[in-house]
Amino acid sequence: MKIKVLIPLYNDWESLLKLLENINHVISDIDHIISVVVINDGSTEKIPESFSSYSKINSIKVINLKENVGHARSIAIGLKFILENDNFDYIIPMDSDGEDRPEEIKDLINKIEPEADLPIVCERVKRSEGIFFRSCYFLHKLITLTFTGRSIKFGNFTCLPKEVVKSMINEKATWSSFSGSLSKISTIKIGVPSERGTRYFGPSKMSFKNLIIHSLSIIAVFKISVLIRSILFFFIYLFLIYEKISVITLIPILLIILFNLSVFVVSKRENLEDYKNSIKNIFDVKIIK
Repeated sequence: MKIKVLIPLYNDWESLLKLLENINHVISDIDHIISVVVINDGSTEKIPESFSSYSKINSIKVINLKENVGHARSIAIGLKFILENDNFDYIIPMDSDGEDRPEEIKDLINKIEPEADLPIVCERVKRSEGIFFRSCYFLHKLITLTFTGRSIKFGNFTCLPKEVVKSMINEKATWSSFSGSLSKISTIKIGVPSERGTRYFGPSKMSFKNLIIHSLSIIAVFKISVLIRSILFFFIYLFLIYEKISVITLIPILLIILFNLSVFVVSKRENLEDYKNSIKNIFDVKIIK
C-alpha cells in the first residue's frame, strides 16, 4: 500500500525533524511505501537547510503556502494537493509537535480493512494536558453530544482511504473543521485507542480563543441539528418555568440564543469555493527526498 503522512506545520521545524526521525524508526519493519507531505503554513522561520536521510521514508515533500491559513485549512489543502497530484491508497494526517505519537501509525495501519474502505480514527483514552484543558475538552464533548447527537472523540490523527478523501474535498465543512467534516461524511469509523503524547519542544500554541473557535467549528458542521435541539429545549424549558418566569430563569434561554448565534457565525468559515481555489495559495513545492 502507498501511504502518505500529512503534517501541517508553522514555525516548528525542530519538532518536525524529530518527528521524521521517529517515523523513520517506527516504520522500519512496515512492508508498505510510506511518504511524508509537509504543509508549511506560511512559516516566518526558514526551512532547515539539511535533513537526515530517513532511509525508510520513501519520499518527503514540503508544500510551502504563501499565506498562513491555520491548522485545519492546512490539512484541507494537503488533502486536496495529494489527491490531485500523488498516487496513494491512504493518508494519515498528524501534528508535527509530538502530541500525535508516531508509534501509533502502526496501530492505524494494522486496522486497515481494504474491503471496508472505512476511515480509522485515534480515539483519545489518555491526555497529557493540564486540568484546565482537560476540563474544557470534556465540556466541549458534552456540548457537542448534547446539541449534535454525535460523540466526536478524535482529532486530525486518522487514516483515510482514498474514497473518503475524495468525499472530504467535496465537502465545504472540510475547509473549517477536519473532524466535523469526517463525522458528517462517514458515520461508521474504526476506532483505535490513543494516548496524547507530550510536545517535543516548547509550549502548546493553542490559545483559549482558538480552542473555542475550534470547538464551535466542529459543532457548526451540524448547525441544523443544533438549531432543532435548541428550539426543543426552548419549548420544554418554557413549559417548566412558565409560572416562574423572571430575569434569572430566562438566563439559560439567552445563553442558548447566544450559543446558536455563535455557531451560525462560525459556520460561515465553511466555503467550498474558497476550498476549491485554495491550491492557488501554494507558493512552491520543495522535494526533500
